Amino acid sequence: MDKQYDIHECGGYRLVGAEIPDMALEAYQNDEIKKVKLGDYRGKWLILFFYPADFTFICPTELEEMADNYEAFKKIGAEVISASTDTVFAHKAWHDVSPAVKKITFPMAADPTGKLSKFFGVYLNDEGVALRGTFIINPEGKVVSAEINDNSIGRSAGELLRKLQAAKFVSEHKGHVCPASWKPGDKTLEPGLNLVGKI
Repeated sequence: MDKQYDIHECGGYRLVGAEIPDMALEAYQNDEIKKVKLGDYRGKWLILFFYPADFTFICPTELEEMADNYEAFKKIGAEVISASTDTVFAHKAWHDVSPAVKKITFPMAADPTGKLSKFFGVYLNDEGVALRGTFIINPEGKVVSAEINDNSIGRSAGELLRKLQAAKFVSEHKGHVCPASWKPGDKTLEPGLNLVGKI
């Protein structure tokens, strides 16, 4: 991978607006090990959901929520890929024994070298694991939302779905923006001088 994409070495690469690389990874999905290529998701929305490690504590609660909401993500034209620095074999073993993780039908990508995690700026060099990073990528392959949490803070699949709905709405309705806590059906804003000082 080109050096300019290593956020730790270049001192703060701005990820929102960046085009993601067409990287290939192994993934575990539906009792199979397969190759997933990020470029294959062009034309649809993509959620990349990093977590630190298999067989841990907060991670299965987050992944279960993602599994429970997976159909809602797919319904609006998005795919979900979870990723950690574990191997596909660890993913399979965890999937086989954890009631929460057993619900997952989306690809569980393996990033044992940390290559993908480093691009997205979530890799912890001292630990060899990823932070809880969540990225929404548009159909053109560009990052439109980035959230990175400390590994002690769990995320909300419902809030992620809301942010995806907002991102999709503004991409389809040029000139409109979504205010705080916007949900489908709520009013949007059309920025202009007539709004200055009136909100």
